[in-house]
Amino acid sequence: MLAFESAWFDIQTTLRGEVNMSSSPDPTADTDKPILTQHRAWTSLVLTGLVIGAAFIAVYVGLQRDPEPSRLPIAVVGEQLAGTARTGLADAVAVTPVTSIEDGRAMVRSGEAIAVLDATSPTTLGLDYAGASGLSESGAARQLVAGLATHVGATVQEHDIVPLTSYDSRGLSAFYVVFGVTLSSFVLAQGLTAAVTKVRLRHRLYAMGGFAIAIGLVAATIAGPVYGSLTAPFPLLALSLILLSAASAFTTKALGAWLGPAGIGLAVLTLTTIGNATSGAAIGFDLLPGWAQAISAKLPPGAAVRAVNKFGYFDGSHTAAPLAILAVWFLAGLALVLLRQRTEQQRRPALPTFA
Repeated sequence: MLAFESAWFDIQTTLRGEVNMSSSPDPTADTDKPILTQHRAWTSLVLTGLVIGAAFIAVYVGLQRDPEPSRLPIAVVGEQLAGTARTGLADAVAVTPVTSIEDGRAMVRSGEAIAVLDATSPTTLGLDYAGASGLSESGAARQLVAGLATHVGATVQEHDIVPLTSYDSRGLSAFYVVFGVTLSSFVLAQGLTAAVTKVRLRHRLYAMGGFAIAIGLVAATIAGPVYGSLTAPFPLLALSLILLSAASAFTTKALGAWLGPAGIGLAVLTLTTIGNATSGAAIGFDLLPGWAQAISAKLPPGAAVRAVNKFGYFDGSHTAAPLAILAVWFLAGLALVLLRQRTEQQRRPALPTFA
């Protein structure tokens, strides 16, 4: 047995010597060899880039073409006016009758309705709306009520009772912050996926987890206390963005681990393209087409936008669901990465052991 171990040690030493010799060739040797192009290597990259670029343009530009309100939630004081609104506005609004203007305003301030409509006189309609719900949604509600008032021969008195902060006049800060966190987290995960031979798995996981905390705190600091563009309390804003980064990074890592380059492309389409376009920040949720509404709140960017806006303007109402969605994406991604690692370890042939 000792003789066998000695022979095995000599073989390993020889092999190591050969590897070391082959790993340090003449520096001029490789420059004299012609490069043999593997066409599949570049054609797949070109096709992936074309698909991603076309999808990005198609989704973003397509959603901007002709957005129409669909069941825009509006509270209406009194059954008579509610019936008039249903008849005059049809499926463009979802009317919720309330008994008083105070009840309607409470719905607006909690984010359950975009606006509350009341007949303040026989010839005047009062509209209290939430500008913080987004210029597209509040603008659609104002335009619809203006059309209804013209139809019934009345005028409209408007009041923005949940206005956007003065440092976010267009209501797009949440979109840009969420997009930035998602994109940076994707880039990190993509780079770590390409570095599997240089960085151990646990260090890759530590890097993504640590980055999520860092980018969440940095983004929340810049958009919150520094610029004052997002009004959510700092701890809740940071938590939302940390979960968004973790969800984006670990999902990208999982897709890359299981599907390779195709998985990275799928992550781009799902997270940075479709996810951000349908988040409801640039175009209000109720102005999105049906397919976009169906997935909007279920993807990490849409969930993060809802959490940030609800914490900032609507007293944190209905924020459990978006935070839970972000956590599920993060945990599912982590589980799939670990499962892939375990599967790869089981496939590897066991190394010989000697007593």
